[in-house]
Amino acid sequence: MKNIWLKKIFVVLVSIMTLGMYVPPVQLHTNTEASNKEIESSKDDSLVDNGSVFIDETTEIVDAFIPDTDPISSLTEQAKAQAFLKLGPKISNRIEANFTSEILPGIEEVVATILQDVGSDEVPYIKVSEAQYAGYGEKIFDLYDERTKQDIARFHVRRDNRPQEGYWFNFHYHTEQDGYETHHTIGEVYWSKDTPPKWMA
Repeated sequence: MKNIWLKKIFVVLVSIMTLGMYVPPVQLHTNTEASNKEIESSKDDSLVDNGSVFIDETTEIVDAFIPDTDPISSLTEQAKAQAFLKLGPKISNRIEANFTSEILPGIEEVVATILQDVGSDEVPYIKVSEAQYAGYGEKIFDLYDERTKQDIARFHVRRDNRPQEGYWFNFHYHTEQDGYETHHTIGEVYWSKDTPPKWMA
C-alpha cells in the first residue's frame, strides 16, 4: 500500500515540476503478493553502503523533465537561430564552418554580456525579435524589452565589396547606449569575388 502512495506522490511531483506537460504512466497493483515482491526488489536495488544511504531512483527521471529555466541560454539559442535564418541555405552552406566557429560564439558572448549588464531582474522581459529579414538589408535580429518595445541592441550583417578581394560579410551590433551609432564588430567571413545571393535565399 505504501508503494502505491509513493507512486501517486511521484506522479504529482513530476506533473507539477513539468507544468503538466508530462504525466508519467502509473500501474497500480491490486494484487498484494505482486506489490510485496515489487517492494522487496526495489529495496534491494536502491540501498547502497550497507543500507545507510538510500538512492532516490526517481531523481534522474524528474531531472530529465525539468524545463530549461536559464533565460540567458534560451535567448542566446534564439539569437543563433535567427542568425542562421538570415543567411539562408545558399549562403550558410558555403560559409557554415567559419560562421559556426568565428561568428556564432561572438554573438553568444555579446548577447550574454548585454543580458548580464541589464541585470537578472530585467532578463525575463528581454526578447529576441522573430521577424525575418530577407533581401539586402543588414538587420539580423534585435534584443528588446517586451514591456516598452524598446530595442536594447541591434545585430546586423553588412556586405563589404573590397577591391581586389571580393565580398566579405561583416557581423556587428549597435546598442541603445550610444544611440545605435557605433559599429561594434563581432567578426567577418569571406564570401568570394562573386556577388552573394540575397539573404535567406
